[in-house]
Amino acid sequence: MTATEEADIVSHSDAAGGEPFYLPVAEEVEIFESAWKAKLSVMLKGPTGCGKTRLVEHMAYRFGVPLFTVSCHEDITTADLVGRYILTGGETVWVDGPLTHAVRQGGICYLDEIVEARQDSIVAIHPLADHRRELTLERQGGIRLPAADGFGLVVSYNPGYQSVLKDLKVSTRQRMVAIELGFPPAEIERNILLHESGVDGSLADRLISFGQAIRRLQDSDLKEVASTRTLIAAGRLMAHGLSPRQAAIAAIAGPLTDDRALRDGLITMIDSYLSGV
Repeated sequence: MTATEEADIVSHSDAAGGEPFYLPVAEEVEIFESAWKAKLSVMLKGPTGCGKTRLVEHMAYRFGVPLFTVSCHEDITTADLVGRYILTGGETVWVDGPLTHAVRQGGICYLDEIVEARQDSIVAIHPLADHRRELTLERQGGIRLPAADGFGLVVSYNPGYQSVLKDLKVSTRQRMVAIELGFPPAEIERNILLHESGVDGSLADRLISFGQAIRRLQDSDLKEVASTRTLIAAGRLMAHGLSPRQAAIAAIAGPLTDDRALRDGLITMIDSYLSGV
């Protein structure tokens, strides 16, 4: 793996930056904090764009620990997570992976969309996710590395994408505390939209009404509904000069579907909810 490829896997941020904006929807912050204090791993479940990653960023800042984020995919190997020997300047040296960095430094390792990873890679987290809280470095002679204080393991996935081929084993699930997230109520989503996009209250209200209308659609062929993330993107486009219609088509209708009939139906809804702005 090249240095560029490795940089695509892990995003390492410390707690020195500004606090990530997050508004609690239910009891997710309290449950997350209790799990971290009890040294239990956390499993976040929820639809795309509902705030799973932002919650993890917020909690890492709240705890004052570094955050190591891994965007999981089917080519992720155990070595990508744990580490590997590489040739540098004629010498073979060991380079920690993001999971090992988090274990040594006492940070949060966040495996985003874990169901996309290979099962043999996921097994590597089992000793960390139960009472042992240790990582075995097989390529370093089976060294057992105990997790430093402050270490936390967090995984996330979208239950809507579950299938026989893409699901977490029961043996993995039972090692974790589950937190289920959904799209926030209208008033909370409005505050998020105002803070994150820069649109005024009137536009925020219209965007939220439009988003909720899409979420209420029954028997549609849409694989995903309008997430809070897509509403924020549309709002940002509006705040930077696009008309509401242009912004909603580009940030909502376009990303949600390639089907011409479905796209036309969404555009009709856009014209209904965002006309006259």
